[in-house]
Amino acid sequence: MHVTKLSLRDFRNYREQTLELSPGTNLIYGQNAQGKTNILEAVYMFSQGKSHRAKSDRELIRFGCVGARAALSFETSERSYRAVMSFMKNGKKSIKINNIQIKKLSMLMNYLNTVMFSPEDLSLVKGSPSVRRRFMDLAISQLFPKYLTSLIDYNRALTQKNSLLKELKRSGSRSDVMLSVWNEQLSAEGARIMRYRAEFIELLGKFAAGIQNEISGEKLELGYSYGIRVNEITPEAFFEALEKEQRREIELRTAVYGIQRDDIEIKINGNDAKLYASQGQQRTAALTLKIALSDYICSIKDEYPVLLLDDIMSELDRSRRLYLAEKIKDKQVLITSTDTDILKSTADTKLFYVQDGTVEVR
Repeated sequence: MHVTKLSLRDFRNYREQTLELSPGTNLIYGQNAQGKTNILEAVYMFSQGKSHRAKSDRELIRFGCVGARAALSFETSERSYRAVMSFMKNGKKSIKINNIQIKKLSMLMNYLNTVMFSPEDLSLVKGSPSVRRRFMDLAISQLFPKYLTSLIDYNRALTQKNSLLKELKRSGSRSDVMLSVWNEQLSAEGARIMRYRAEFIELLGKFAAGIQNEISGEKLELGYSYGIRVNEITPEAFFEALEKEQRREIELRTAVYGIQRDDIEIKINGNDAKLYASQGQQRTAALTLKIALSDYICSIKDEYPVLLLDDIMSELDRSRRLYLAEKIKDKQVLITSTDTDILKSTADTKLFYVQDGTVEVR
């Protein structure tokens, strides 16, 4: 799996730009605030349907323009694809793959797989549970579109349930029947999501354990921390657990139990990494999880995802840079940096110099 061409028009700070990419290493370098990350962002969007950093698609449109367009050509082991994504200031958005209109985000998943690693991801271990849930959701969604559909339906039902809980507390009325209706919907989707997450964490943990040992010789373990206690992962058990805690949720005016409280337990040498690991250990574990994710995707798709490394080499010490360079040498990778000294140049390394929204091949 690799990207062959990226074309941008009025995207971020790019007026008109086309890049022919190497199937190996693509080093995108230049000073800060010139547009390097915007290139990675555009590629990433074709795997997730949205930016990893913009709150709204309007942020992607170049200042003074009414719309933006990005086109991506990529190849998998099965066939070639051309994808086009356009955004308008009025909120209209269009995504096409091989001239077929993509009407739902779940339809976009599973075409192009990417793994993005940026300095912010170093907080994956020490950050809040929501950071790790997002990590899970993004990873699983791009491989299993049904997971994303269930997640959307679950969150929609959760919003309705929380609205009802607030209303019950304000009015002092009771509506156990209505709460049970939402609990039933949450249980059906929640059990399905839990199964996906449990399988994901189990397999990811196997890859991560070997990688962590290679990097530091330490023992890393991943576990699934459930946001709701169930005897088995079934809709019936999920529903029973929610009904049991109904009175408490009414009192607290919010849905306390469910997959929205899930977390990934990360242990290094038997200790909770968030509480007891050093900053170096936490960074190593974050790097391990991202590399393990690429191996996980390969185990499902039989080909590696496109790796997007946004100024990450400067955040790692020499030994970890060398390890990462060795792991990515036979994969397609797009790396941003302020200089060209971070990697040893090889025959399939292509250099792109970025200055003020203009790219020059060197």
